Amino acid sequence: MLRPVIGSTLLGALVGVVLAAGVLFARADNAATAVSIDNFTFGPQTLTVKAGTTVTWTNKDDIPHGIGSADNAFAKSRALDTDDSFSFTFTKPGTYQYFCYIHPHMVGTIVVEAASGSNATQ
Repeated sequence: MLRPVIGSTLLGALVGVVLAAGVLFARADNAATAVSIDNFTFGPQTLTVKAGTTVTWTNKDDIPHGIGSADNAFAKSRALDTDDSFSFTFTKPGTYQYFCYIHPHMVGTIVVEAASGSNATQ
């Protein structure tokens, strides 16, 4: 009678560990594609990603910010309140300059490299 209970408990613990590891790996992947807006700065100020990657900007300041492309490579975001985010998928290799259209002194760069095995050029 005790053996099935112990087996179920161990199986449940194993499933929990696997799920937790999946969440940690997902967060680690997302960290590489995230830009934080905090204290009137973008962090990291320069982010390098592969083509096909979605980058997400999240406003951690207590005032609104907006993301705009210096060369109109993507449509600007709406004004982002605290904890709001904006995402864009970069499909073509190149260097993309962006800024906060509310506070133009805030600038950043996304460098998009060709995806592995891709014939894309810069």
